[in-house]
Amino acid sequence: MLNGLFVTGTDTGVGKTLVSAALLHRYRHVPELRYWKPVQTGIEQDDDTAEVLRLSGLPPDRALHEGVRLPRPLSPHLSASLAGTSISTASLMNIAWQQPASSHWIVEGAGGVLVPLNERELMIDLMAVLGLPIVVAARSTLGTINHTLLTLEALRSHALPIAGVVLVGPPNVDNKLAIEAHGHVAVIGALTHLDPLTPASLQEAASTLVPGKDLDWVFER
Repeated sequence: MLNGLFVTGTDTGVGKTLVSAALLHRYRHVPELRYWKPVQTGIEQDDDTAEVLRLSGLPPDRALHEGVRLPRPLSPHLSASLAGTSISTASLMNIAWQQPASSHWIVEGAGGVLVPLNERELMIDLMAVLGLPIVVAARSTLGTINHTLLTLEALRSHALPIAGVVLVGPPNVDNKLAIEAHGHVAVIGALTHLDPLTPASLQEAASTLVPGKDLDWVFER
């Protein structure tokens, strides 16, 4: 079974890939730290694995390249259907179970927690089988309180451990405090717009994530 963190989001395009790369910087000291994107849609337009490797500065062998790769940038179940295939959680778990027990992981989801993978299963079902503590990437701007609280509620309904929330976008202290108070969760960091967005600028920004050693236990299991 994998050890590490699973990065999900309140929606698509909220910054999961950026947060994943930042966490790889933050925990670079962890032995055999690796990245995995089990399901990627729109692979012809966006390759999140390649982008994470670029932003983190990690070599290609520090990413697991196996998984579902689909051409159309749609919900996983629809993208798979249009490609004439289907997504099997069991096959993804077979990939996970084959990985070395000594490795530690940053795993990135696709879309939000309730996007369908197939006719029966949602992304949250894969997350539940993996059993990793969850980091929620959320926008910092208007609307984020509702979306984030709904995401937290869904995670708790499946008894998934929540490691914290990372806000992506312009600083917004009021939204941060509201999410912490009503969501009973820690906002473990914020990532603002970086110009230019480079491995060096992201590394500097990542140093402010997860103050102290709050999540070090995740990689010591």
